[in-house]
Amino acid sequence: MNELRNYIDGAWSASCATEYLEVADPATAETLARVPLSPAAEVDLAAAAAARAFPAWRRTPAGDRVQCLFRLKNLMEEHFEELARTVTRECGKTLEESRGEMRRAIENVEAACGAPLLMQGTHSDDIASGIDETMVRQPVGVAAIIAPFNFPGMIPFWFLPYALACGNTCIVKPSERVPLTMQKACELFERAGLPKGVVNVVNGGKGAVDAILDHPAVRTVSFVGSTAVARHVYGRAAANGKRAQCHGGAKNAVVIMPDADMETTTRIVADSAFGCAGQRCLAASLAVTVGEARRTFTHSIAEAAAARVVGCGLEAGVEMGPVITSGSKARIEALIGRGVEEGARTLVDGRGAAVPGCERGWFVRPTVLEDVPPEGTLAATEVFGPVLGLMHAERIEDAIAFVNRGRYGNMACLFTRSGAAARQFRYEVDTGNVGINVGVAAPVAAFPFSGWKESFFGDLHGQGRDAIEFFTQEKVVVERWPREWSRRF
Repeated sequence: MNELRNYIDGAWSASCATEYLEVADPATAETLARVPLSPAAEVDLAAAAAARAFPAWRRTPAGDRVQCLFRLKNLMEEHFEELARTVTRECGKTLEESRGEMRRAIENVEAACGAPLLMQGTHSDDIASGIDETMVRQPVGVAAIIAPFNFPGMIPFWFLPYALACGNTCIVKPSERVPLTMQKACELFERAGLPKGVVNVVNGGKGAVDAILDHPAVRTVSFVGSTAVARHVYGRAAANGKRAQCHGGAKNAVVIMPDADMETTTRIVADSAFGCAGQRCLAASLAVTVGEARRTFTHSIAEAAAARVVGCGLEAGVEMGPVITSGSKARIEALIGRGVEEGARTLVDGRGAAVPGCERGWFVRPTVLEDVPPEGTLAATEVFGPVLGLMHAERIEDAIAFVNRGRYGNMACLFTRSGAAARQFRYEVDTGNVGINVGVAAPVAAFPFSGWKESFFGDLHGQGRDAIEFFTQEKVVVERWPREWSRRF
């Protein structure tokens, strides 16, 4: 059995952990590896290595630092298929979805290569007579990244390349459920020429996370996961004087207007709700039909859900893979049952799924529930599975009001042909990411991955210019050089 190692100070080292977890292929339940739950002492080793590497890496010119990222980008392209297959094996999503994930990871490396321009400061002559003022950006120090299970190849790269380009050193704690992709990425870090200690990877669970949050050498924390854990990470990091950006959960609604192109809308909403088995923070979880849209959309989305091909993500033609664990499967099926108990009606029931050739896999087929009660559990709970609840509103104003009452604010989407309705929606809806005739409003790397309300804790988001600002601190220099001093020489 492959027992995974930590990557600390430029070397692979076996963990001294006393507890290991099995890493399984969700489609087959086959054990792929064993991951250590590293103790706090190994977090300390990684933090110490990153702190030692920081002074030299900080003094490396930004133009030279990004040369490592250019090499990393080329290596990721060279090993693209291998990385994508690893994501599918440990995460369960289809190979095409894994390829899309790795493409977004590479896109962030490319964006971070612009750091020499993006981290420039500002200057003003003569703020007072003979006095000039300059603001420069300098790296913060050791940056920690705590990643989730659903995008093992992409989400670390929302943060890592920007932190490195700005002159910080890093510790990455991948999800203990999906640590294999980051193991392969570490091999590419070495080949890209990153000095030892600049990137360190420590495997582990909650104990490793808390050790990161408490470690005095760690200056910034970047996190993606559930809202409950995001709140914990943000609170503990802030209490220890660290910068923190913590992306949490979601309950994303899509609103369908009567004038929407139903064929296109159905295809896009089905991909949003059931893509990646619904295990993404931008998955459509509720569809709110407005007026006459109810009749046509309800029928078409039920047909699309029933027709979706479910199976092992490595097989050609498969459109949706399994959920991550048997526990996730049980939780999702229980929430479907709870929705039915509260009055929803199943149009397509994905419980008890059996996939030929993958009988041991953790599959929940696409599920569509009609007439979900607005005050019920299903309308407010992040299912994180392939479950779409249908609701109805008479006017767009009612649909917007429903979205804005929710505790989350990650994404909301509108499907319409009306420019006036689109403008009203994007202006009034209280979410950080908005889609118009788009089912997954995922920002490209040049823009921040926004999130409002309980979907985000912090001030600066991942990606883009937000990432540059998060991983640098501003230093203001006020200078006076009287001419008479120069005349002495």
